Amino acid sequence: MATRTCVVGATGYAGIEVCRIVLAHPELELVMVTDRKEAGTRLDALYPQLAGACELTLVQPDADAIAAAADVAFLAVPHTASLALTPELLARGVTVLDLSADYRLHDPAVYEDWYATPHTSPELLSQTVYGLPELNRAGLASLADRRAAGEAVLVAVPGCYPTATALAAAPALAAGLATGDLVIADAISGVSGAGRGCNARTHFCHANESVEAYGVAHHRHTPEIEQTLSEVAGREVCVVFTPHLAPLTRGLLSTVYLEAAPGVAEQDVQAAYERAYANEPLVTTLPAGTMPATASVAATARAQVGVALDARRRPTIVASCAIDNLGKGAAAQAVQCANVVLGLPETTGLLAAAPLI
Repeated sequence: MATRTCVVGATGYAGIEVCRIVLAHPELELVMVTDRKEAGTRLDALYPQLAGACELTLVQPDADAIAAAADVAFLAVPHTASLALTPELLARGVTVLDLSADYRLHDPAVYEDWYATPHTSPELLSQTVYGLPELNRAGLASLADRRAAGEAVLVAVPGCYPTATALAAAPALAAGLATGDLVIADAISGVSGAGRGCNARTHFCHANESVEAYGVAHHRHTPEIEQTLSEVAGREVCVVFTPHLAPLTRGLLSTVYLEAAPGVAEQDVQAAYERAYANEPLVTTLPAGTMPATASVAATARAQVGVALDARRRPTIVASCAIDNLGKGAAAQAVQCANVVLGLPETTGLLAAAPLI
């Protein structure tokens, strides 16, 4: 029997992408969609692309109602909104896949510093698993065991920038090919990464035919990236992270720069990345000399990684990762995590190729 599924915040870009994937998923059944502002409206009235595929009407996000209808809830809500709902859902036996940042950081003080709000359920942080399967599959598998024993569990689904940056940098750090404690990351995202609400920066007239850096030196994803890469490296890593907005609907490319250890050759770096992702069904290391493009992974759960070595006076590893910011960077990764937690094959419902034109 399919697992009953609720999407909270279903009208946002990440939320509607979760809905789209769940509707085609053979083991998940979309039974409830919620939105505070649009309650009472049919989902296919807001997104006509779903006409004939979904007849659900949006309702208010109420913990009792969600628990009565669903076994699993995807929370595609703004940061801080999950703090109010997640503890109530877990207490009622609902497994939560949280797409916000509220449970990603291990230290509540770091969260409070970067998100400027108190963390109201820090006791849940030790029970939460960070949902980047390629780096934390064992943690997700432990949640599968706990859920099979009757426990509701919580997955903190990574952010889009942290996902692409970690996949780009992790193999070099894990293999000891990068020295020092500094990782520089430049990343470019499509406009959908800013969410469905429009502002001056994401307005078509401003974003079209223009690329700009934003959140320089203080973007909220910085501590999440540092936390992940420090765990991979086994030492404290400092990240200089600069995101950029590009006139794309969807897509994200993160390029990282790491100081190469003495004696590292380009073939060593290529081989390390090929080994790291050889058995990963959703991550591909491209051949030497080839770098990824966002169009190659658009509307998919997939990631592509390319790597090079600048071997001049200060040898530097340069690695790029392309993902869809709403796919592997949000909704598809959440479903990938849910598959593991539910004891399903990890790629269930996620193997579609990118559109070819």
